[in-house]
Amino acid sequence: MQQSTILIVDDDKEIVRAIAINLEQEGYHTICAYNGMQALDAVMKHDLQLIIMDVMMPELDGLSAIIRIREQKNLPIIVLSAKSENTDKVLGLSIGADDYICKPFNPMELVARVKSHLRRYTHLGDIHTSGSGKRITTGRLSYQLEEQALTVDGETVHLTATERKIVDLLMRHLGRVFPAEEIYRRVWDCDSYAAENTVMVHIRRIREKIEINPKEPEYLKVVWGIGYKMEKM
Repeated sequence: MQQSTILIVDDDKEIVRAIAINLEQEGYHTICAYNGMQALDAVMKHDLQLIIMDVMMPELDGLSAIIRIREQKNLPIIVLSAKSENTDKVLGLSIGADDYICKPFNPMELVARVKSHLRRYTHLGDIHTSGSGKRITTGRLSYQLEEQALTVDGETVHLTATERKIVDLLMRHLGRVFPAEEIYRRVWDCDSYAAENTVMVHIRRIREKIEINPKEPEYLKVVWGIGYKMEKM
């Protein structure tokens, strides 16, 4: 099994060192960077499977770095930040992060989140199989189960690993309403006490990619007070 390479980005070298030790004990290969510019350089030079990114850093902050990384890469990104307010979490998720962990953090929780994201990335990241498996169609949307590929009007929709997992869940159960907590548990593979905001941000990003008018969605709909569903047509 190929060893996963994880980029750790934080201007606090002690934090980087501590995270690296924990991940290397789990068998991962780590690369370290101490600001956003170094992170961009590492993304270009190395074959990475996951990034852990601090927010407040010199030269280029973490959120700006994520925006630039997302222009080229869909690998999982976990934001690590001292800012714990919901608005900061939503901002981080909105610009392309897959998860958000607040400082101070439990090292074992971080390792567990890394493992969860890597499982999903490994399972969902390779969609180059040439099989012609079962296809699920609803209106203008078509989802190929084997390839885990979504198209709208025949055009491929480029999804991150997390977005693809949400789409996979909802497309396999057209018309079924999933509470945000259940979506989080199935997609992130862990429980959360603040699932609603995280799921809401990812739902919004998916809508922007598949809906003609994301503010009046035709497919990915909210059932107020219950959850989300992919409309069956």
